[in-house]
Amino acid sequence: MSKTSVQTRWSKAEALAWHHRQPWLLGFNYVPSTAVNSTEFWQASSFDRTCIGRELAWAAAAGFNSCRVFMQEVVWEADASGLRSRFAEFLDAAAGNGLSVMPVLFDDCAFNRQPPQLGPQPEPIPGRMMTGWTASPGHARVLDRNAWPALQRYVTEFVGAFAADPRVVAWDLYNEPGNEGMGGKNLPLLAATFAWARAARPVQPLTVGIWNHGDPAFAGMNELQLCCSDVISFHLYGDLQSTGETLDRLAGQGRPVICTEWMARPLNSRMVTHLPLFRDRRAGCYVWGLVNGRTQTHIPWENLIGKLGTAEWFHDLFRADGTPYDPAEIALLRRLSPRRPAGSVLKSA
Repeated sequence: MSKTSVQTRWSKAEALAWHHRQPWLLGFNYVPSTAVNSTEFWQASSFDRTCIGRELAWAAAAGFNSCRVFMQEVVWEADASGLRSRFAEFLDAAAGNGLSVMPVLFDDCAFNRQPPQLGPQPEPIPGRMMTGWTASPGHARVLDRNAWPALQRYVTEFVGAFAADPRVVAWDLYNEPGNEGMGGKNLPLLAATFAWARAARPVQPLTVGIWNHGDPAFAGMNELQLCCSDVISFHLYGDLQSTGETLDRLAGQGRPVICTEWMARPLNSRMVTHLPLFRDRRAGCYVWGLVNGRTQTHIPWENLIGKLGTAEWFHDLFRADGTPYDPAEIALLRRLSPRRPAGSVLKSA
C-alpha cells in the first residue's frame, strides 16, 4: 500500500480500500488446547507444533479463514529470536490452512492474578475458566516507566519483523485495556503503543477493540481507541439486538468494523443468530474459541457460575478429539464461509 505517511493513522479511504481487498473475515480466537495461557502457547518448551497443526486443519475444514492469537511479552524478552521464529512457524501453519493471523501484543486480562513468568505454568483449577491466564506484560510493568524501553523494543521489533508479511491481516495492539481493575491507569501505555507500532511502518492496519461499552469511566479509553485505530474493532458477548446496535453505532466512524470477540451461548450470543448478521453487514467476526482445552472456556465467567442454570458450553466449538460440540454450528459455518471448504477432516460427533 502506498501511504502518504506511514506513521499516522490511515485515512478512511485507505481503511476502506484495505477492507475491500479482504474476504469477509470469519475468524476464531486461538489458544492450543494444550496451552493454559499465552506463555505456554509460545515458550520453546511447550510450543506444541503437532497440536497446532491438527487444530488449525479442523478450523479450515469448518470454514474459517482467519485467527486471532495472543502473544506474550515476557517470552519475547527472554527469547526474542525464538519467539519470532515460532511465530513465523505458526504463520506458515496458518497460511497452509488458508488462515490469516491477527496477533495481539498486550493484554490486561489476568485471571490468574499473578504476573506472567516463564517455565511450567499453573494447572487449570477444575470448574473454573482461564485460571492460568496472565496479562502481557503484567500490570506492574504497565505502570513502571522504567520497563517501557523493553516494551517499546518488543512492539517495534516484533511488528517490524512482520510489518510487510501478507499472512498478518491486522495488528490488535492491546486486548481489553483497563480490565482487571486497571481502569484508565494504562492510557499512557496505550497511546505509546500506537506510536511505537506505527514507527515500525506496518502495511497492515492497527486496532484496539472497544470492550467496555457503557461505563463512563472508560470513556477516555474508548475515545483513544476509536481515534487511533485504522479499523474499528470491538468485543461483545451480547444478544442479537445489542450486537446489531453496536455495529450500527461503530459504523458511524466511517471505517471497517470487526468484532474480535463474541459467542457465549447462555448469553444468547450464538452462531445461528449472529453469523448471518455479521455476514450480511460484512463485519469481520472472531468467535471465542476453537478447541476446548486447558483454558476451560466452556465454563462461564466466574461471576456467572451458578447463575445461568444451564450446563451448556459457554464458549468453544470442538472437543479435544476434534468432534464438534454442536454439529449444527459447524454446518452453519461451512454454509456461510467465504472459502467454501471442500471435503473435511472433521470427526463426527
